[in-house]
Amino acid sequence: MTVIDISPSVMQFLLAFIVVAPLLGALAALLPAPPGLRGRNPDQAVLRHGVTVTGAVLVAAIVLAAGFDHDHPATMQATTDISWIPALDVRIHLGIDGISLPLLVLTALLTFLCALYSYFKLPAGPSPKAFVAFVLVLESGTLATFAVLDLLLFFLAFEMVLIPMYFLIARWGGDQRQAAAWKFILYTLLGSVVMLLGLLLIGLKSGTFDMVALATDNGRGLTTSVQVIAVLAIGLGLAVKTPMWPLHSWLPDAHTAAPTVGSVLLAGVLLKMGTYGFVRILLPVAPDGMRTFAPYLAAFAVVGIVYGSLACLALARTGAKGDLKRLIAYSSVGHMGFVLLGIATMTPTGVNGALFANIAHGLITGLLFFLVGAVKDRYGTADLDTLAGATGAALYGRAPRLGALLAFAAVASLGLPGLAGFWGEMLTLFGAYSPAEGLSRPAFRTFMAIGAFGTLLTAAYMLIVVRRVCMGEHAPHSRLSPDEQSQQAPRTADGPQPSGTAGSQPSGAAGSASSETAGPRTATSPQLADIHPYEAAAWTPLVALTVLAGLWPAVLLGLTDPAVQQLLAGGKS
Repeated sequence: MTVIDISPSVMQFLLAFIVVAPLLGALAALLPAPPGLRGRNPDQAVLRHGVTVTGAVLVAAIVLAAGFDHDHPATMQATTDISWIPALDVRIHLGIDGISLPLLVLTALLTFLCALYSYFKLPAGPSPKAFVAFVLVLESGTLATFAVLDLLLFFLAFEMVLIPMYFLIARWGGDQRQAAAWKFILYTLLGSVVMLLGLLLIGLKSGTFDMVALATDNGRGLTTSVQVIAVLAIGLGLAVKTPMWPLHSWLPDAHTAAPTVGSVLLAGVLLKMGTYGFVRILLPVAPDGMRTFAPYLAAFAVVGIVYGSLACLALARTGAKGDLKRLIAYSSVGHMGFVLLGIATMTPTGVNGALFANIAHGLITGLLFFLVGAVKDRYGTADLDTLAGATGAALYGRAPRLGALLAFAAVASLGLPGLAGFWGEMLTLFGAYSPAEGLSRPAFRTFMAIGAFGTLLTAAYMLIVVRRVCMGEHAPHSRLSPDEQSQQAPRTADGPQPSGTAGSQPSGAAGSASSETAGPRTATSPQLADIHPYEAAAWTPLVALTVLAGLWPAVLLGLTDPAVQQLLAGGKS
């Protein structure tokens, strides 16, 4: 069944367009704008170009999803298979199934929303041309990662996103951006070198780099020792990108320093590349190797769940000077731990839960980073003690719609039933209760219990964040002295200024290129600027999809389950 009937050749073109168009758009962004398209100034023209290109890619992704045969989601569709390097048998092999299609649409959606947001709120930094070009290259690399079906092409696409994300952090980020950018690039590059060796080992030993053929063979052409080495090497590179504890330490620094759209893309789509590699490559290609390492992967996953939650609790406590962006980054370590636990079960239930949690995390955490960026712009800081408001003036009283939306994203992140975050965690824990044959059931039930405890910790720190940031803390209960409170009261360089007035928000892109890390604004006025129209436009799709996925999970599970069943069965239905 398809929503609209599209010929195979048009489907092929759409998928190729989705992958290539952002790259061509990045090149065009660096060229001078034609006279008729310059608008009020060149900066506005290039930002509008970014919105146009990402919008066209999103439309193509939606049409592709509408033309997808939902009755056969396990079959590769919109496939292109062209010889590229005959000597190495490397082919330009593209295709999508029920596993990759949701990630493709999620990437196109988040990148478009980031481009739209940046049109009105461009982070301070160098030329907007470079900013738009880097965002588009990042989009192209991420989309290619989810669309290619050749191991070497997968590696090239996997690496393609590193340079643009490095520059987005280093040139448009906040405090400590250079150190955070270097840490990000060094961690991921070192992991990728090891991953390349594992991919080459599989390709040379099996005689092909084709991911479909390797999945169908299901490891029968590889000895157990080769599979174990391959899983160790490839898994290390994927674990860094996921990130898995204890290889996660680059993530909080990168998120804290990155501009708002950089954090949204990093959490929403880049982290999914690592877990997608586990599902697309290691589970079907090296099942014996995965079975060997599955208990260790699950152990690291549940440690990450608990560790991320405890780190968030430490940052959320009063007087800790915790940064809200850093807290959300640590929460990602815990949420991605659930994804890794689901993959480690090697069961359809667990892997489906992992894929669902991937999409839910992209929607919810993307929304959270958008909201934290907006809060930081209004207060001039993401320090939790300042945001809590020692005088009791917090978001519910000063920007009620923004506070309500932050509370919604927080309860979605903690896994409230009826919202997207619930189903992935629940299915993951069910998968751990009854893992695949050959895995220790007592061990995985222990992991399940630890993971369930992690959900309680997640609820604890998210509710603390809501209480402090949205409701505030009253002065009699504050642990801060009056001098410390006055030092934390947000001010501008020229003294207290009223916020949220009619002229406080610049219209158009030219006047909105203000720093996301600019000095703190106002605390003396009882009101802050509430949600602006461009913010509502960027955030509403994420809210709607979070509710839709929570109330109607069959939409996503109907796509992933047949594909997962076939993948785990070695290509056999």
